[in-house]
Amino acid sequence: MHAVVEIAGTQFAVSPKQTLKVPLLAKNAGDSIEFNNILLASDNGKISLGAPFLSGSVVKATVNGHERGEKVLVFKKKRRKGYQKLNGHRQQYTSITITDITI
Repeated sequence: MHAVVEIAGTQFAVSPKQTLKVPLLAKNAGDSIEFNNILLASDNGKISLGAPFLSGSVVKATVNGHERGEKVLVFKKKRRKGYQKLNGHRQQYTSITITDITI
């Protein structure tokens, strides 16, 4: 069983017992969470397509914890002007495990 679900504005292809890194969610580690925005679901070759979402379908997941991604360095320079700027950024993620997909 597979599904394409929208989580925090981003689409993910999920299956049961899969672990994902999604954009930061306001949940604590160990909490259960449900996603209702299912775009497509497949069950043993039977495909259900939403317009835009499937009604009555739910993807259940548990929150494993929060993480931070790799540091991305942003370097700006204007030649011959003496201008240099170095910024760093680390994106925050939430790690979730898909427990159940109900169509």
